Amino acid sequence: MKWTTHYSLPSLISRGRELATGCETVSFDLFDTLLIRRIHDPDLLKPATARYISFLADSCGIQFPWPRVQKLRDSIEQRHRQETGRQYEDYEACYPRFMEELLQQIFAAQYDKQLLERVTQYELGVENSMLVPREELVQWLQELHGQGKRIFIVSDIYLPADHLEKLVEHAGILSLVEQVVSSADTFLAKASAKAYPLLKEQFGLDYSSWLHVGDNPHSDGLKAAEVGIRALVLRDGREKWRKAIVKRYFNYSGGRPFWKGRVLQQLMLPLEAENTDHDARYVAGYTFLAPVISGFVQHLAEEVQRLGIQKIFFLSREGWLFKQVWEKITPQLYPPEKLPAIEYLYVSRMALAGAGCAYAGLTRTNADIAFLPAGNRDFRDVCRIFSLDVESLKSHLLRYELHPDTPLSPLHDGYRPADRLAFNELLADEDFQESIRQQCRPQNDALQRYLEDIGFYDHGDVALVDIGWLGTIQRFFVDAVRHRPDVPRCHGFLLAATRGIQYPTTPDNYVRGLIYDRHCFEMAGSTIQYCRDLFEEACRAPHPTLNGYRLTDQGGKSGYELVFRQTDDETGRAEQEQDRHYKSLQRGLLDGAQRYGAAAAVLGFSLAELKPWLNYLLVSRMAFPRTVEIEEIRFKHHLDDFQGKHAPKEACRKMQQHLWDRSAAALRWLPGLRLRYFISEIRARLRE
Repeated sequence: MKWTTHYSLPSLISRGRELATGCETVSFDLFDTLLIRRIHDPDLLKPATARYISFLADSCGIQFPWPRVQKLRDSIEQRHRQETGRQYEDYEACYPRFMEELLQQIFAAQYDKQLLERVTQYELGVENSMLVPREELVQWLQELHGQGKRIFIVSDIYLPADHLEKLVEHAGILSLVEQVVSSADTFLAKASAKAYPLLKEQFGLDYSSWLHVGDNPHSDGLKAAEVGIRALVLRDGREKWRKAIVKRYFNYSGGRPFWKGRVLQQLMLPLEAENTDHDARYVAGYTFLAPVISGFVQHLAEEVQRLGIQKIFFLSREGWLFKQVWEKITPQLYPPEKLPAIEYLYVSRMALAGAGCAYAGLTRTNADIAFLPAGNRDFRDVCRIFSLDVESLKSHLLRYELHPDTPLSPLHDGYRPADRLAFNELLADEDFQESIRQQCRPQNDALQRYLEDIGFYDHGDVALVDIGWLGTIQRFFVDAVRHRPDVPRCHGFLLAATRGIQYPTTPDNYVRGLIYDRHCFEMAGSTIQYCRDLFEEACRAPHPTLNGYRLTDQGGKSGYELVFRQTDDETGRAEQEQDRHYKSLQRGLLDGAQRYGAAAAVLGFSLAELKPWLNYLLVSRMAFPRTVEIEEIRFKHHLDDFQGKHAPKEACRKMQQHLWDRSAAALRWLPGLRLRYFISEIRARLRE
C-alpha cells in the first residue's frame, strides 16, 4: 500500500476526504498532527516538572536542585528504555513507572502515591498549556465522526493512554474518538509497525478499509503502508517555519538576555482557533501590559518566598487586578506549599490619609504630599484629603495669620513663601496636632476593627503590594498601625517606585519597585512614568473608590463599615464609563497573564533575565508609541481624589504636560516630538 506526503493541511485534508469515503476506520497521530506544541522541542517541557519536584522536595526539607532532578529523570528513563529494548523492538518507556522510581529516590520515606499523582497532574497541565488543536484537522475529525467512521488516536510516547486522554479531552476532541492508544501501555509502537497489528486484533479492524494520518514519514507513513494501511503524512511548511522562529529566538536567548523575553512572548501568542479578532485595547492588554504586570507578579512571588513571607495583602484598586494575575500565573510555577496566603485589602489614599493622622498627627511630609497635585492650593485641600473639619481648625490657623483659602502651593497665584513658613510652624504646634488626632481617631478605630477582622495582626511579616509610585498608601497605612505592639513587619512591593518624596525606610517598613525603582538607575525602565495613569486605570478594580472607614453601632456593639464613593454623580458616571472603555483591555491583560504563566513555567526565566525585553516594551510603547496606539489605549477619564479643582499658573500647566497629554494632531505632525520628550526625560534622570 502506498503512502503520500503533503506539505499543507488543505492538500492533506482534501486527499484524506477522498480516501475516507472508502474507509471504515481513520486513525490519527496525536502530537504534531492533531495537536501542535507552542515550543519547538518537547523535551523543553521537562525542566518545568523538574523545578516543580524540586520545590516539593524543598517543602519537605529535602534539598534537591532542579538540574539534579532532571539529570536523574533522564538517567532513569534511559535505563527503562534499555530494559524494554531487551524484550521489544521499540525502546519505549512508561511515565508512571520511571516517574515513580524518580520520586522514590528523591523523597525516600516521604514518598506516597498521592505525590506521583500531583506531579503527573502538573506535568500534564504543562503539556496542555503548550498544546493547541489544529483547527482544520478538528473540523475534519468532526466530519468523520458525523459520517460514522471509527476514529482512533495512536501515539508513540511515554505517556500511557489514560494520560493522553486527558490531553485529548482538554483539546475538546475526546468525544469524537473511539479509543486513544499509546505505546507506553504495551511497548508496541508504530515505529516498528507492531502497533498496527495490535489495534487490528484488539478492535477487529480491516487494513484495507483503514486510513492513517500522521507527521512522521517512517512511523506514520512507511510502517503503516507496509501492513497495508493507506497513509497520509503531513509535512506542514508553515508549521515548520513557525517552529524555526521559536527555535531561533530560544537559541539566541542562551547568550543574549534580550531574547529571553522575546521567546517568552512568542510562546504567549495565540495559534490556530485561538487567533481571533480583537479590538486594539485587548491587543495592547495582551501584548504589552500582560508581560509587564505578569513579570512584576512573578518577581513578587520569588521575593516573598526568598523572605519567608506568609501573607500578601494586595492594596488599593490596582491590587484587585494584581491578585487576579497572581492567581493565574503562580499555580503554573509553584506548588501551593511554596506560596503565601493572599488577600485583597480595601484601602485607598483617601481612606488612609485621615486614619494615618490619628496617632502621628499631620506630619510636614504628608502635608507636602497633599500639595503635589497641581490642583491643590490651600488648607481646604489639606482638610479634604485628610478628612478634617476646616471650621473647627480655623482658630489654629488665625494664630499664625493664615486662612483656609491662603495659597500654600507655589504653583498658584497669590502664593507667598512667608505663608508656607507660617504653615510649617502650625504643623509644629502641639495644640493643633492634638486637634488633628482627635478628629481622626474614629476613622482609625474603624480601620483597626477592619484589620482585626481580616487577621492582619496575626502575622509577623506581611507583603503590601501596590502599583506605586511614591509609596503613599503604605506610608499612610503604616502611620495608622505603627502604634500597635503587634504590628507586623511591612515589606512593600510596588510596580514602580518613583520616590518623588523620600520614603521613611526602616528594617520593619520599606518599599521596593520591582519593574522600576528610582534608587536603581535605569533609563529604559523609567519610561513607565510617561503615563502612570494608564497603568492605574488598566489595573483598576470594578468597584468604586474607597473613601474611608466608619464606626457603626450594631445592636449595641461597635462595628465598622467601608465607605465607598457614590456612583450616581458626574464623577461616578465618568468612572463607570472608563471601566467600560478598558473592559476589553483588562480582558486581554488577564488572558495574556494566563499565557505568560505557561510560558514562564516552561522557560524558567526570572524577572532579571526578562528585564531587557520588558524595558524594550516600555520604551517602544511609552516613549515612542505610534499616534494610533496612544489614541486607542489612552484613558477617557482618570479619577484622582487627591487632585483639587484649582487651576495652577499657566506656566506650571505647560511644565506638567507630557507626551501622552498631547493632542493627536501634535503627536502626528510635530517632528521630533517623541525624541524631545525622551531627551528631556534623560536629562531629568541624570539630574536625580
